[in-house]
Amino acid sequence: MPLAMGVDSSTQSTKVEIRDVDTGELIGSGRAPHPPTSPPRSEQEPQAWREALLDARTDAGSHGVQSMAIAAQQHGLVVLDEAREVIRPAKLWNDTESSADADWLVEQLGGRDAWARACGSVPAASFTITKLSWLHRKEPDHFGRIRHVLLPHDWLTFHLSGRFVTDRGDASGTGYWSPAEGKWRLDLLGIVDGEKDWERCLPEVVGPTEPVRRSGGTVVAPGTGDNMAAALGLALEPGRVAVSLGTSGTVFTVARDPVTDPNGNVCGFADATGRFLPLVCTLNAMKVPIAMARMLRVDLNQFDQLALEGPPGAGGVVLIPYFDGERTPNRPDASGTLRGLRSDTTAAMVARATVEGVVCGLLDGLDALRAVGVPVDDEEILLIGGGARAHAFQRVFADLSGLPVRVPRGEHVAAGACVQAAATLTEQSPEEVAAAWSVGRQGHVIEPDPAVDGAEVRAAYARSRDIAGRT
Repeated sequence: MPLAMGVDSSTQSTKVEIRDVDTGELIGSGRAPHPPTSPPRSEQEPQAWREALLDARTDAGSHGVQSMAIAAQQHGLVVLDEAREVIRPAKLWNDTESSADADWLVEQLGGRDAWARACGSVPAASFTITKLSWLHRKEPDHFGRIRHVLLPHDWLTFHLSGRFVTDRGDASGTGYWSPAEGKWRLDLLGIVDGEKDWERCLPEVVGPTEPVRRSGGTVVAPGTGDNMAAALGLALEPGRVAVSLGTSGTVFTVARDPVTDPNGNVCGFADATGRFLPLVCTLNAMKVPIAMARMLRVDLNQFDQLALEGPPGAGGVVLIPYFDGERTPNRPDASGTLRGLRSDTTAAMVARATVEGVVCGLLDGLDALRAVGVPVDDEEILLIGGGARAHAFQRVFADLSGLPVRVPRGEHVAAGACVQAAATLTEQSPEEVAAAWSVGRQGHVIEPDPAVDGAEVRAAYARSRDIAGRT
């Protein structure tokens, strides 16, 4: 029975799954935490990811594996010197110190539309290219030592294989790789520094199931970004929408053709199969109820119950959840806003407003996908990530979207990495393996309550959002 190992190296932790290559059956799993971090400066030592991977692998059990793949948080910047040593802590996707660099880069190329056409996305503070610009501006000595520019999954794969490689999915989140052209855009990096030999600094982009290393009967697969792996784990097909509730929130689907959005709301990523992954990301998802639960002095289970007790519309209370700035809409310097408080406001109303605020922001992302012509099915929404386990989020998503919400079981990023590892080992396509395993089809469904006026709740949120944007 050949086994595949998939790794999800996220902002908060590393998760490992070991699955039967033939059936997808889960054989073992493990988890280990990462050091906590918070914007505006959000950094981690890459070595902490490696140590967490070793701990999570041990936690998963002593199973021999024949193939492995790394999926990791997108956009992060890992820079190495000539000796292949890490120069400084990695800047993570939710580090917002480069917001001024994002604005500068957009201006240098002639605007948002020019960037969307060049690389599928408009740079925001989360993108790797903005972090390189920040490093060039703020830490020129460190910048001058750069010989290798990697993403988190690239760095971990390097330690498994000894090669500097990446895949098209994760590369498409850098701001200097074109999904439409399938190549690095060295001219965009030239805006940051026209003298550096960027081609030498970048990893090789390998195919979706191209083995990176074969050693001792074990195959190392290319790996990918976390959202691309989640799409694999769900066996996501064009038009079927997934919403992920983790530290950040994402709304995405698979598309057959490249997508561009000159407004910058939709990122026109590539996926891990050869197709494309239009995606909207919000900076604030589960960190918001975690923070509000702390303020209300309850644990997350109690907060979930409070939100379920609160009335739809939260008695007029509206939370704009931009606690650490926001990426969509692009407001890196924003903060959270709580409106509509009255002397009879209850804790249940505040909890309900918190959940509704996060959900409304993500439903705005779904509208953004539709606005740029991405085909979206109205059959159901797939709700995944840690926050998908909260009953309040399940209920509010169904009621405000007016669509059934399916909550698949499992760790979908790690499962997707297992899919890629198995496909690389067996020389099948990832789509074939994912469809055969059917991991993403398992789970329960929440139907919307027709008595809830979701349109009015969303309209109240939009009014408060627009007011907050003017202040």
